[in-house]
Amino acid sequence: MNDAVQQLAAGFAAQVAAWAARRGSDAATIDALRRAALAVSLATSAGHICVSLADDPQLAPLRELLLRSGLVGTSLQPGGLPLILDAGDRLYLHRYFADERGLAERLVRTAREPVALPDAASLACLEELLPAAAARALQGGLTIISGGPGTGKTTMVVKLIACLLAGQPGARIVLCAPTGKARARLLEAIQQRSATLPRALAMLLPQQAFTIHRLLGMSAGGRAQHHAGNPLRLDVLIVDEASMLDLALAARLFEALPPHARVILLGDRDQLAAVESGAVFAELCSDAAAGPLAAAVIGLRENFRFDADSGVGRLAADITAGRAAAAMALLRAPDGSAIRWIDDEQRVPGAAAQQALLAAFASYLDAVLRDTADHAGISRAFGACRVLCAVRDGPRGVNGLNARIEAAARVALQPLAEELGLDPRAAWYPGRPVLVTQNDYATGLMNGDIGITLPDASGRLRVWFTAAEGGLHALAPARLPPHETAFATTVHKAQGSEFDAVLLVLPDAPAAVVTRELLYTAVTRARSQLTLCAGERVLVEAIGAPTLRLSGLPARLREAAAASDRDILAP
Repeated sequence: MNDAVQQLAAGFAAQVAAWAARRGSDAATIDALRRAALAVSLATSAGHICVSLADDPQLAPLRELLLRSGLVGTSLQPGGLPLILDAGDRLYLHRYFADERGLAERLVRTAREPVALPDAASLACLEELLPAAAARALQGGLTIISGGPGTGKTTMVVKLIACLLAGQPGARIVLCAPTGKARARLLEAIQQRSATLPRALAMLLPQQAFTIHRLLGMSAGGRAQHHAGNPLRLDVLIVDEASMLDLALAARLFEALPPHARVILLGDRDQLAAVESGAVFAELCSDAAAGPLAAAVIGLRENFRFDADSGVGRLAADITAGRAAAAMALLRAPDGSAIRWIDDEQRVPGAAAQQALLAAFASYLDAVLRDTADHAGISRAFGACRVLCAVRDGPRGVNGLNARIEAAARVALQPLAEELGLDPRAAWYPGRPVLVTQNDYATGLMNGDIGITLPDASGRLRVWFTAAEGGLHALAPARLPPHETAFATTVHKAQGSEFDAVLLVLPDAPAAVVTRELLYTAVTRARSQLTLCAGERVLVEAIGAPTLRLSGLPARLREAAAASDRDILAP
């Protein structure tokens, strides 16, 4: 945890303590509030929604002092107090408790919202779907579909959309995803699968998709154009890569829905949770949420991309099941050439790893040298392979590997730079891939968008991005929002993307960030070939370390369901 996070947490704790002092609290109460405020603030920075007093021996004795302080509310009476302690001894920052409770109430309301029964046209479509899944999706307001890559989530959604449109041709169906890359992949996948539908029905499928931030009209300051007072104009909302939804974004999205909207969430419960606080999708698919939302959750198991004996598929299954011994046995004796393990735990990647790094982009560099005007071919070549890392810093992190690959790329591309009259040592050179790291509404670029630097017709370098409506969008390098070189990216940044080949480089020693979910997410980015550069100790510990994010969302769902039941029974 960096110094800035520590300073912010300490600053908040000092404010709460000062508030208590102004109220005349005694020294013991002030100290208890300071310690509790610091702990919960640091917890949210680590991805948790709350802290558990019962599981923290330093905080547990403070419970009564906190409740008597006048600055800690309860789930029944949160008031406007900075800290909230619920009946399960979970301590929250007020904002996180409000988001969690608001999201739970809207989820329960959406799941129970009466919807029109399918007509004959829609019922005819049901025969093509999994019977239970189809019945739930068309008769309930909320559907949560979880499955790994290749389990048919998008295929099912296309059929669901077709059934809804068959019964209601004018239905306003909106597609969205957390990142620009995931948005583009969702739209592409739906358009590809539309070929299986009758032409008249295929013509009705949505022709665009949005990032969630753009859909909500989020400003640079975090304010949303659409909210409860100005809801979105839609009848059906489909959210892909929902495992990337953090609590705050999920709360804003559901708050902006009109009361009648159906919602379909697609994701993979085993993937990495959001970078920000919360693991909303995994919790909605968990046994703890099964009561209030049991009828809404569909788990897809059969994999249509990987054969049952596929190396990548078997490795992914062993990782999610926590079978470290089986995973290592597979890596030591992989079937075929789908998986390659480079047993490397040196601080600086060894010779075999360095050779693999340089070979990863050979086809891409060849494509750039062959024809800089072939944007589509160059983009395909770059998208075929990616180097993924668990960390940013150090020789095995994003920064170190990008520097190493970029140095080799500059040498390979030097003849092209000289041909264009450019300094091959300059920051910008033909073939430089960049990843946008911050949403920029002026240029229309979103966090996660990838562009490739190539000359335009006059020889000037421009960075070319795939536009939301298709085609290419070129910008001068000086106009780009914050960005970084993108030969190597973090596993988090690769969520929502897939590549023919993936080279995963893990740290030389176990680290808190290297978890089961991170390893699974990285492995399943590979369509056909995986190279894994890591020591055995790091791999075994990662497989045995599932991510734990504390929250009370299941409890809030039960509370919301009970309140809804009371409203129904009230005279």
